[in-house]
Amino acid sequence: MDFTVSEKMKTVLRMIDTFMRKEVFPFEASFFRHEFKELLPELEEKRNKVRQMGLWGPNYPEELGGMGLNLVEHGLISESLGRSPLGHYLFGTQAPDAGNIEILHLFGTDEQKEKYLKPLVKGEIRSCFAMTEVNTAGSNPLLMEGTAVKDGGDYILNGHKWYTTGADGASFAIAMMVTNPNASPAMRTSMIIVPCDNPGFNLIRNISIMGEKGSDYNSHGEVMFQSCRVSQKNLLGKEGHGFKLAQERLGPGRIHHCMRWLGICNRSLELMCERANERVIEVDGRKLADKEVIQNWVAECAAEIQAARLMTLSAAWSIDNLGMNKSRDEVSMIKFVVANTMQKVIDRALQVHGGLGMSDDTILAYFYRHERGARIYDGADEVHKASLGKRILRNYKKSSQK
Repeated sequence: MDFTVSEKMKTVLRMIDTFMRKEVFPFEASFFRHEFKELLPELEEKRNKVRQMGLWGPNYPEELGGMGLNLVEHGLISESLGRSPLGHYLFGTQAPDAGNIEILHLFGTDEQKEKYLKPLVKGEIRSCFAMTEVNTAGSNPLLMEGTAVKDGGDYILNGHKWYTTGADGASFAIAMMVTNPNASPAMRTSMIIVPCDNPGFNLIRNISIMGEKGSDYNSHGEVMFQSCRVSQKNLLGKEGHGFKLAQERLGPGRIHHCMRWLGICNRSLELMCERANERVIEVDGRKLADKEVIQNWVAECAAEIQAARLMTLSAAWSIDNLGMNKSRDEVSMIKFVVANTMQKVIDRALQVHGGLGMSDDTILAYFYRHERGARIYDGADEVHKASLGKRILRNYKKSSQK
């Protein structure tokens, strides 16, 4: 495996780092004080600066105006942007839009690409992805209840979804619904494009997450599809292939998530070290950094971040070179390893900051609230561990029978 970073990528990463430190980190104070919706004009100004730098949508293929990066390169950018909750949004590579762009590019019709993909890539509109349901296990997308029933040339959608990220202010949703109830579990569902101003698409509320409802992109919506009629031309890909399309998103998507989490780890470790070096705790001038327990924490966090980072880059390389099917185990591993590493680093950084860490005067409290879900969404830790453990045990069973 070769993780050598090209000179071009080194330049891009330096440009991103400078932008993050000069334009993004100082702006986080406004992010804490105001609703996301209120900040849209200022955020758009920063997005235009990114466009002028030629770094907009770095994960998109070249034919869409992107940089045509492989998964390892995109992971490195995601790591850099992940240091702030605003990073991916400002560079036009935020979830769920990034995943929706991928599947529209791969499976959309010419009409769908013209109407939805082009403005989405340009950042002129946003989208959302309605899959997770209130009454079914989110870790198992085979257990869908929402339905799309044919009626003439249309589908009529009924279902109850939640954690539909960014539904507030989105122009359209990609909804995963049961279209073939009598088919095998993996062939029951389809993905259907639904304009958010369509009658029957109802945003019930922005779900309060650890006390914050958020707004616009910075929110997670509860959505009801109530006799929502859309043309069958809005079917994305083939009917019954919803689960397959979801799998197309999930592998690369988990790399993006994990590299973003590593960016959070790096930012938290940086803040921890700065605080430890400046916080005086003894009358003789000794600081937190002089305490052996803090030194141990820093050493452990640095080592665990590096281990998690190498695991993630290895998984990205494996997907790029061997394909998703041969990379399943590595992808399962990084999902729970990186999420738990991030939780540990954030917690220790917050502990080092003491009362300051509990406040919103630093980014740490935000990370603590909003990144706890990393161990739940895209499959809970326990699901990934059980699935991985079964596969490993099955392989050893086969070996012993030879």
